Amino acid sequence: MVGYVILGAVALLLAVLLFRAAAFRPKAQNTEPGEAVTVDAAAVTALQKLVQCKTISYNDPTLEDEGEFQKLIALLPELYPNVFATCTLQQLPDRALLFHWKGKKSDKPSVMMAHYDVVPVNEESWEKPPFAGIIENGVLWGRGTLDTKATFNGVLYAANTLIAAGFVPENDVYFAFSGGEEINGKGAVNIVNYFKEKGVTPALVVDEGGAVVENVFPGVKAPCGLIGIAEKGMMNVEYSVTSSGGHASAPLPKTPVTTLAKACRSIVEHPFKMHLTKPALEMFDTLGRHSSFALKIVFANLWLFRPVLDLICKAGGGEMNALCRTTTAFTMMEGSNARNVIPAEAKLVSNMRLNPADTVAGAKAYLTKTVNDESVKITVLESFEPSPISETDCESWDKVAKAVSQTWPGCIVSPYLMVQCSDSRHYGVISNHVYRFSAMALSSEERKSIHGNNERIPLETITRAVEFYIRLMKQC
Repeated sequence: MVGYVILGAVALLLAVLLFRAAAFRPKAQNTEPGEAVTVDAAAVTALQKLVQCKTISYNDPTLEDEGEFQKLIALLPELYPNVFATCTLQQLPDRALLFHWKGKKSDKPSVMMAHYDVVPVNEESWEKPPFAGIIENGVLWGRGTLDTKATFNGVLYAANTLIAAGFVPENDVYFAFSGGEEINGKGAVNIVNYFKEKGVTPALVVDEGGAVVENVFPGVKAPCGLIGIAEKGMMNVEYSVTSSGGHASAPLPKTPVTTLAKACRSIVEHPFKMHLTKPALEMFDTLGRHSSFALKIVFANLWLFRPVLDLICKAGGGEMNALCRTTTAFTMMEGSNARNVIPAEAKLVSNMRLNPADTVAGAKAYLTKTVNDESVKITVLESFEPSPISETDCESWDKVAKAVSQTWPGCIVSPYLMVQCSDSRHYGVISNHVYRFSAMALSSEERKSIHGNNERIPLETITRAVEFYIRLMKQC
């Protein structure tokens, strides 16, 4: 009798799982075709000239060439004359540029963001000079083409085009650009402070982040337009151990290096708890519906399969794991400067990205508990909390999603959690409609070139970015 009850319970559970998976159908998305948008070749030339400005930012300001930044700023009236004829420009401290395009009303302003500084390059490892702006075989080569001079150009060229056609936005539009995003500069902070002082509450903010990508979610073949609705926090943590040092010929059972090795292993073997926050859950609920039936069983029934997902994430690491938990990557080690000397001090550094459910203080407490060794000093070097999570059931989200689906027809538009950092995190104090989308379709190879060697962009991608911003601005 008991066996029949168990068998019946199993059959009922299986039926529930299969029914929920069968009902887990794709959500309705905007399929309204966008009106045709024509972008002329001058958009490519404009980006080419921006790339030729060597706007490299360094943590050591003595290494920067301020002349290159000023060269780029001086080019803007030539590249986007209609913008300068219609919009006002304020230059705020730390290379912040803020354009104001006056609309018919001011109650629901929009902010389009980008940064025009770039990371350093190892020129010898590039196939083409990184600042020559070479166009070859339908591709523009150069540092910053993808990150993020393409969107900088996309915003300004779109506005330049619309102004030429006589378009006036319904509400004010601001173009907010930073010249120090790559070094966590204060340009974006100064712009946000300006908005606070002037009482400007953005109804929509769009910055770099997701893109139109393929093969990023299990079982989904179609391109996905990923829009970040939050980004993870960040901590750089130092672990240090001191001793009296000594000769390596007579080591004690514990040395600074062995103690740190044990601490490192403990942290790696005891990862942070999985938290399925709104960005992850909404991504699973959107993209999971387009997955294979076997995976639909999992994503439609996370109430049961959450432990299985946790194990998969822990074992595989990578983007899926980063979406679900705070991650710790050990990046630096320091010990003795001689092979036969036990160091008087040894250090490790880890870079951590905080899940929206975690905090800097909570993460440090977890590290202390996991290491469980008073001889290991744990110091937070730099940190900031995860960003607030923006709304998706609202007009602002719909505007961005519509512009994405009309510019890249057939893609599945989905929220996601941005695991990198951007200037947009500063806007959470004045708006809960902050969206992170780099207006490009990017291949895996192109994504790897960001901050790497041979960064380059197809010419079609340049003009498509302009199309996206034209469609978005027409809704503002």
